[in-house]
Amino acid sequence: MSDPELNEISAPAQGEVKSASQDDGAPKQRKRDKRDVHGWALLDKPVGMTSTHAVAVVKRLFAAKRAGHAGTLDPLASGSLPIALGEATKTVPFVMDGRKVYRFTVRWGEERDTDDAEGRTVNSSADRPSEDAIRALLPRFTGTIEQVPPRYSAVKIEGERAYDLARDGEVVELASRPVDIHRLNLVSIPDPDHALFEAECGKGTYVRAIARDMGRELACCGHVSALRRVSVGPFAEKLMISLEQLEALCHRAAIGEGNLADALLPVETALDDIPALAVSKADAARLQRGQAVLLRGRDAPIFRGTVHVTASGRLIALAEVDRGEIVPKRVFNLAGILGSAGR
Repeated sequence: MSDPELNEISAPAQGEVKSASQDDGAPKQRKRDKRDVHGWALLDKPVGMTSTHAVAVVKRLFAAKRAGHAGTLDPLASGSLPIALGEATKTVPFVMDGRKVYRFTVRWGEERDTDDAEGRTVNSSADRPSEDAIRALLPRFTGTIEQVPPRYSAVKIEGERAYDLARDGEVVELASRPVDIHRLNLVSIPDPDHALFEAECGKGTYVRAIARDMGRELACCGHVSALRRVSVGPFAEKLMISLEQLEALCHRAAIGEGNLADALLPVETALDDIPALAVSKADAARLQRGQAVLLRGRDAPIFRGTVHVTASGRLIALAEVDRGEIVPKRVFNLAGILGSAGR
């Protein structure tokens, strides 16, 4: 969900066949060498796959040294999962702070302990809301609102994850907290039991909680039965790539029929909302050594705050600017395969 959700490692698929290299007595295959690969794979995650498993699959496809994701997506959910490879991992916090757009279906008539289709029913109702009643409710779920996270969530209570406590049978009371819902639209009502919505949310918003609370306000109960993340920060829906497409691109690159970089978006895609500052090659060299640079005269920046620094169009560093001084905070070493989004 929008949520920082369960970040678990999935087990091997049932019925998985061992490769020849795993058989007793067979010679072991040489471990693949890891590569310096830098960029973003915007995966269209399928339903049923954990985010951790998705990262592991993409990391293996690229034989990348480092990988991580910018915001967990539940196994129940599909859609945008930005996966950072190499130096792109340094830009993950900027993506996680960005807005997210979700398309989700609410099933009326049942509230579940997980607030989604995987949980057990804890309350039910024979009533169904009218379209007018739903539309009249939406303004109350728009703007900065107070929201209680689901019991099965990654929120910590005295050092323990709420979902771990819930699985152990403990009844926990989660405090409400402010979240930003920039937009909540009713898309369609396919039948009396279901309604399709689209929401644009800020960091930390739980879509499951929106469904639960709307069901309570409408006195008909509700939970999320389907969820798709449409976009995350600067990563738009049109940029997503399926796992099958990604595997095909990597296979073609391996046999010399394509470029591995074409399967990736550039590292700086995550920095679209951060001002860019171009410097000379000499100043870039100093910044890459961790040294501050002072710009004066017409070259001096007229703003303060975080910038991403470039030289000859190449990303150099994330830095803080104050009174013309550029202080590097994160330096990028982009030697190796760089994302180009050539696909």
